[in-house]
Parts: sequence; C-alpha cells; structure tokens
Amino acid sequence: MSRPPRPASPRLEPVSEPTDEQREVLERAGTRPGSDPLNIFATMVHNRRVANRAVLLGGAFLGKGTIPEREREVVILRVGHRASAVYEFGQHVLIGRRVGLTDAEIAALATDESSHAWSDGDRDLIAMVDELCADDCVSDATWAALADRWTDEQLVELVVLAGYYRMISGFLNSAGVQLDEGVPGFPDGTG
Repeated sequence: MSRPPRPASPRLEPVSEPTDEQREVLERAGTRPGSDPLNIFATMVHNRRVANRAVLLGGAFLGKGTIPEREREVVILRVGHRASAVYEFGQHVLIGRRVGLTDAEIAALATDESSHAWSDGDRDLIAMVDELCADDCVSDATWAALADRWTDEQLVELVVLAGYYRMISGFLNSAGVQLDEGVPGFPDGTG
C-alpha cells in the first residue's frame, strides 16, 4: 500500500498552556500533573467538549471493553494502517506489544498482503476492518464468521471500536498531529 501524504507539521499546534477546563480533560485522558500530555489530547483539547467525549468513549474501549486486549489491538492497528494514520498506528504498536502481539504480527497488520499465518479469528477481525474501511459495511460472510465467536454485545463493540478509531485517525491525519517522542512509526518496508 502506498501511503498518501500527510501533513509534515501540525496544522493545529498542541495546547501548551491549558486553561483549567482543558487541564481537567487532559487529566481525565491520563496526563499526570507536571507531565506533558500526549499530542493527540493536547491537540484535541482545543475543543474540550469534543476531547472530553472522545476520551470517555476511548476509555470505554481501552479500560472497560468486553473485547480481549489482543484482539482489540488487532482491530485498532489494522484501522491505523487502512487510514494511513501513523500516529494511531505508532501509539498502538506500544500497546499491542504489551498485550502480546509480536512484531511480525504488527508488521503484517501494516500491509495488504495476506501471507501471515493468522488464526481464523484474527482473519475475521482483519476482514471486518478492511470491509468497513472500503465500504462502511461488514459483508454477510464476515458477519456470520464473527457471530460464531462473539456475542451480540461484542459485535456492537467491535464495529463501533473500528469506527471510533477511523474517526480518530481522520482527526489525527487532518490536524497533522505528530508522533510523540519514543513512539514508532509504521514498520520498515510498509510505506
């Protein structure tokens, strides 16, 4: 996949002197007093109401979701790849590694090749993301495969999870949010 160009610098500079209201949102996002917030939150907090809601929904997936962490990260990383969102992909490389994804799996999620030996369950998640990104609808075959494994509650969560990270990826790409220090980009050879 040839990745389309993205802004090389921020179109919206991260907020460096947050108001009290912005600081509250940043603290909810996990920013500790005295430490810099992640660029995503420091940029999104230009609209604290939107940032607050995004943090709440993202937290529902990352901290309180019903999808196991590894499978959640397969979905998020694949969305990051499909959206050519280096920031999203890079942040979730770190999380993916912590929850058991190998570097080979992460690299495979950043390509359109299907040569990796995925389990059927992982292939179904990848197909779901690819179909949503291509056509905004999961095919009957993929839905049936997912429904054999996941509950109705989890099916809702999977589709909304992919949609949430597509939305966030679009924001990150459009606003030109730059990688935070120490966060990797796409794996070598994937774009």
